[in-house]
Amino acid sequence: MKRTAIVAGATGLVGRELVRELLQEPSYEKIVALVRTPLHLEDARLEQITTDWSEKHLDSELGSLLKDADLYCALGTTIKKAKSKQQFRVVDYEYPMLLGRLARKYGAARLLVVSAMGADRNSRFFYSRVKGEMEEGLKKSGVGTLHLFRPSLLIGEREEFRLGEAVGAMLSKPLSFLMVGSFRKYKPISASRVARAMIAAARSQSAGVHIHESDRMAE
Repeated sequence: MKRTAIVAGATGLVGRELVRELLQEPSYEKIVALVRTPLHLEDARLEQITTDWSEKHLDSELGSLLKDADLYCALGTTIKKAKSKQQFRVVDYEYPMLLGRLARKYGAARLLVVSAMGADRNSRFFYSRVKGEMEEGLKKSGVGTLHLFRPSLLIGEREEFRLGEAVGAMLSKPLSFLMVGSFRKYKPISASRVARAMIAAARSQSAGVHIHESDRMAE
């Protein structure tokens, strides 16, 4: 049976790779990209929905698409870009929770979400704490199948420059030979690798909650 894939955060680093990979995946009949600004891609199977992320708008747009669909969430920002912790929380917690509610309401086959290494609702670090709260919230949302992906430092071509990621990627290269065993999960991972791991997980038929750590995605 041909399937539908819906990608939230389709203009971000992992989201763009997801769309590209999904367009090469023959099992999907339709790929729907949720965007604020259109992607410069044209394909007969690709539908782009420009959204303001209001629940009313997404409910009306996705209601007829979510049944048995694979819903991919690659949303994420930085406090610098979001301008405040409050707005960061909107993007990294409230929007994924909205997708979780819609996935459950309309019977999505599975929800696949990019989180982060170190996600922990009890963390003293704001970023990790919000990611942890998002994970816990989605686990309680009632979605039948939930896949959570915890990549380490993401590498790839972003539209905007992030100094921290650039420095981290540069420093990690000469130290990569040390990242073995229990330290392997700290090795940087490409956005394309994460995208492929998400699509591979969507092919599986196992229900429930699944956590994908960075080192396993790199296999």
